[in-house]
Amino acid sequence: MEILWVLIALVMMSFVIGPYMLRRRAGIQQVAPGDPDAADPANYGFVRQEELDIRMPGPDQDLLDVLDVVQGTQNHRAAAQLLAGTESEGERRWQRVQAFAGAAALELQQRPGGVSESPGGQWLRVWRAEAPKDAGGAAVHAEFLVQQAWRTSTPGTDDFRIIMEEAKAACGEAALLAPGDPIPYIIELSVARGLAYPQAEFEKLWLKILDRAPTHMGAHLAALHYWCEKWHGSRELAYAFAEAAAARAPQGSLLAAMPLFAVFEHLPEVNLVSGFYQSEVVTKAIHGALFAVHAARPDDPMLPHVRHLLVSFLVRGERWAEAMNQLVHVDGHVGALPWTLTADPAADYAIYRALAVAGYEANGGSPATLQA
Repeated sequence: MEILWVLIALVMMSFVIGPYMLRRRAGIQQVAPGDPDAADPANYGFVRQEELDIRMPGPDQDLLDVLDVVQGTQNHRAAAQLLAGTESEGERRWQRVQAFAGAAALELQQRPGGVSESPGGQWLRVWRAEAPKDAGGAAVHAEFLVQQAWRTSTPGTDDFRIIMEEAKAACGEAALLAPGDPIPYIIELSVARGLAYPQAEFEKLWLKILDRAPTHMGAHLAALHYWCEKWHGSRELAYAFAEAAAARAPQGSLLAAMPLFAVFEHLPEVNLVSGFYQSEVVTKAIHGALFAVHAARPDDPMLPHVRHLLVSFLVRGERWAEAMNQLVHVDGHVGALPWTLTADPAADYAIYRALAVAGYEANGGSPATLQA
């Protein structure tokens, strides 16, 4: 029996260490921290792990400034003004709605309230009470309810269903306040996943989004979850959805990267297949994402999302130089997949970054040869 436990322990250790132990043939060898031969990410101007921002995938200083004001003063007006001045059809408004809702949800989680303390996120309640016709506030409230459902209850339970039904109603209210705004319908995509809309009902909702914002990357990513094998679709349906989006992507659209997200959503929990990240399916998806990145506008708010996912795949595929080229664009912010799925996004990102630097230098790279 003791031998069995030893074998189990060895297997578990291999699962934990395996992804980070790269083959000697690539020229990478483990050394102690501080060793003269150790690759140092700081040589490339990368941010220290403890200074990485886990709130967002990329910079949005206006949003950060407003969040500081709102949370510092518990006054919603700065948030209302920012959303009112943000293009309704664009990606940035969707990201800002998510950020404000997430901030309120996190405040409530940290300060649930009690006899002598008001609950966190009170500014959002005041916002809805003082400006019930404000479309921005209505959208943030709907997204707040969605996040509350996923954060505080288990899908399939009565509590989860009750909150999601409330969120569905809030989405309807937000949509009435801004008929041309795709955001309420994008929020409802998560409701559809949680409440298991039938496919016909989901597709009806999806058509409403396509009528308003046919190339919205954030909407496509939200819809992809519904079609995944772990929710209400299958690997084949998810791949078909992603590939169709990529095929109709206009020039400069990041929709060409959708197949990489579909592959990511269906990664095996434990990959025991040698060369999986060099396989044809993965390689094709990576090339599509790289093409999308090169063709996209530098200020596209969704660009950091694609770059972060590329870093993960490129490192696992031992494509060091390409991984480094993505890192120089996203370093500093790690609020994106795949890092946000871990307990410590900054630490997980830092591991991949260190591997990229080590692999790059083991193959002759240096700070002088790296081009942004």
